[in-house]
Amino acid sequence: MSRPGDSYRNQVTKAASFISDICSNIPINAVQLGTGLGELTNRVEIEYEIPYEGIPWFPKSTVESHRGALLIGRLEGCRALILSGRFHYYEGYSTREITLPIRVLQLLGVKNLIITNAAGGLNPLFLPGTIMIIRDHLNFLGENPLRGPNVEDWGPRFPDFSEPYGPDLIKTALDSADHCRIDRVVTGTYACIPGPSLETPAETRWLRQCGADAVGMSSVPEVIIARHGSMRVLGLSLISNVNDPDNFQPILLEDIIAEGRRASARLQKLIVEFINRLDRGG
Repeated sequence: MSRPGDSYRNQVTKAASFISDICSNIPINAVQLGTGLGELTNRVEIEYEIPYEGIPWFPKSTVESHRGALLIGRLEGCRALILSGRFHYYEGYSTREITLPIRVLQLLGVKNLIITNAAGGLNPLFLPGTIMIIRDHLNFLGENPLRGPNVEDWGPRFPDFSEPYGPDLIKTALDSADHCRIDRVVTGTYACIPGPSLETPAETRWLRQCGADAVGMSSVPEVIIARHGSMRVLGLSLISNVNDPDNFQPILLEDIIAEGRRASARLQKLIVEFINRLDRGG
């Protein structure tokens, strides 16, 4: 009889083997793109494009604005792996299913992971289009992807999270923004909620009181798995809107996607410069 967890381990192993059979030279830098941020893929000189649906055990992306493909190629001359599209708790997946692609990246040898998302601003000093470099997070999903049997080869049972986002990567990102003269770049704390319903005024007020600067419905499970697997993580939130709980305005997904596309050029420039600095050892 197989132990609990063996099946999931086999799923991850088979997915990683499938990808490595297609491309044996996997880049050490990877980017996961969030809602409305897929235009970065237009700058990639694609060597390989693998639809998620063709990779064993990968979940199916149901969000229309997500491409749903793994890309390997050159981003402004630097090789990178791009996860164009992600999976969400609100789609009905468990956090373990959501994070399977990240665990696969670990087995493929990825060392640095850039996780991006579109988020709602909670900090009243933020403006739409602000890029928030994540310093810390709050997990309000009610589920942790490390729950259940631990695979010791992948990471420790109780991983340390005193620095979930590498201070060195945060500094490199800030230096990259300064070098490229990218305005409205800040740091802050990201809160992850289950969704898909957006926050009420009372919830917005409470999240502010908890110390969150931005709120979204993704990224934290992926960060947990990446850090458990000893990957270095940079988190980037593109602030799509800022709501005052005392003067609340309706939030539409279409507006979030549109703001992401308007500000994506600045975010793309930041990511390209950041990866170049990683390649140079910066």
